[in-house]
Amino acid sequence: MQAESRVDRQIDQAVERYLAAQFKQEARRQGWQDMRFTQASTPLNDTSRLTPCAQPPVVETAGDNPSLLGRLRLRASCGDTPGWSVLLSTQVNVFIPALFAAQTIERGQTIEAAHLQVQELNVSKASRGYYQREEEVVGMGAKRRIRAGQALSPGLLASPMLVRRGQQVKIIASRDGIVATTLGEALQNGQRDEVIRVRNLSSDKIIEAKVLEDGTVTSTFE
Repeated sequence: MQAESRVDRQIDQAVERYLAAQFKQEARRQGWQDMRFTQASTPLNDTSRLTPCAQPPVVETAGDNPSLLGRLRLRASCGDTPGWSVLLSTQVNVFIPALFAAQTIERGQTIEAAHLQVQELNVSKASRGYYQREEEVVGMGAKRRIRAGQALSPGLLASPMLVRRGQQVKIIASRDGIVATTLGEALQNGQRDEVIRVRNLSSDKIIEAKVLEDGTVTSTFE
């Protein structure tokens, strides 16, 4: 039993070192901040008769592992004479600090810093994505109601509505270097750079205009 526990400990330590090196590179590639991971490896071969390795076992992938997240197939090998090789099923979980809703955010509401809190997120189970930095989400709009304590993901957020249907807007029109402004009524909601229908309140004509900023659209002279 002593030999078995030493071998299993050697394998576990080797897997930890291997994954630490892999995740160091992955964190740099993904932009993960303050990442940590856990792993639990189960030998798929009998290790009870294996002798401890004189050098740390070498770990490599075994089979097709398209992602470092979730369950991996690894191989730990001892280069002694005689040596040994053990297949492993390894469950990996990666945790990072991510942004969650600190309170209920209603549909259409613009995200503010006060709406956010940081909690640890298991990336392995965050298939819909996540955010780590406030500047990525502050100023965005909620596409649907977000519950307090819910992780923020790209599918929940959109560019904010800068113009809303029925709102009075400023129309900036330009042609040949001449710029004029007038008032209009938005006939549709609009995000930045979105083209919407607007009623010119001076002429009562309906035009198409691009949303520039909050309450402002641009068009060309007709």
